Amino acid sequence: MLNSTLLMSSAHYFGNDHKLNPYYEDGATVDTAKAEVEHNGIKDALHRAGAEIVTVEAPPTSQDGVYTANWALVRGGRALMATLPPSRQSEEAWARDRLTELGFQIDDLPTPWRFSGQGDALVCGDLVFCGAGYRSDEEALEYAAHHFGLERIQLQTLPQLDEAGRPVVNVVSGWPDSYWYDIDLTLSVLREPDSTSKGLIAYCPEAFTPESRALLAGLDIVDKIEISELEARESFACNLVSTGTTVVMSDSAPQLRADVESAGLSVITPHVDELAKGGGYIRCTSLWI
Repeated sequence: MLNSTLLMSSAHYFGNDHKLNPYYEDGATVDTAKAEVEHNGIKDALHRAGAEIVTVEAPPTSQDGVYTANWALVRGGRALMATLPPSRQSEEAWARDRLTELGFQIDDLPTPWRFSGQGDALVCGDLVFCGAGYRSDEEALEYAAHHFGLERIQLQTLPQLDEAGRPVVNVVSGWPDSYWYDIDLTLSVLREPDSTSKGLIAYCPEAFTPESRALLAGLDIVDKIEISELEARESFACNLVSTGTTVVMSDSAPQLRADVESAGLSVITPHVDELAKGGGYIRCTSLWI
C-alpha cells in the first residue's frame, strides 16, 4: 500500500531561527506547543487513513527535525541517506542512527551531492518524480533512481526571484532558493498504477519551467489533477499523503479536495498553520518507509 508505514518524529524542537526557505517570515514567532498539537493531529489523521506510524525522537540540535521526509529515500529495507543544508547537517547522523535501529540497510551517495531524500523524490510504482536545482543535485537523483531500479521523471521548478528578476540565493544555506524548493511542494502521488489502472498524481503547472510543464502535460503513464498556484502556495495543497484510498491533505484547498473526491478517494483534513511557518506541511513530516 502507498505510504503504508510512515516514520515521524515530533515538533518539540521546531523553530524559525534559520530561515532556510522563502516561507520563513522576518519577525514571525513560532508557537512550539501549537506546532506539537498540529503534528499530533497529522499523526492521528495518517493513522485513521490506514498508515502505520513509527515514531522516533526528534533531534534536539535542529529546528527542522520534524520534517523527516528529508532524511532519506527508503525502499525495500534500504535507506539512501540525504545530504542536507548546513544548518540541518546534524540531522544526518541522527537519521542514520534511527533508521539503523529500525533495521534498515544504510546506503550513502558515492559523492556528497545535495540530496533532499523523499522531499525531492516521490515514488509512484516504478516511477520516481524528481526535483533538482535547490535541495537536490540532478546527479544524486539519477543515482537514487538507479539505486532502487526506478524510472526517473526529472523536473525543474521555478526559482525565487528578487526585485530585479534575478534568482535568489538563500542567506542561510548558500543554495539557490524557490517557493518550490522540494518537489513535494508542487507534486503529489495520489494512487500508484496497478494491473487495471494508471497511477494518479496532482501537480501545480505554474510552479514548473515551461519544459517541465510540457513534460508533465504530455505524460501519459499517469492520470493527472491540476492544482491552482493559489492552493499550492498559500495552502500547501500538494504537500499531502495518500494511501491510495484516503488522502490526508490541507483543510484550506477546496478545489483540490473536490477533485480528489471526484477521483474516488476519501479525504481527511487536519488543520495545519504553525508548521507551515517552516515551509513544510503534511508530506514533509512523514517519511515513507
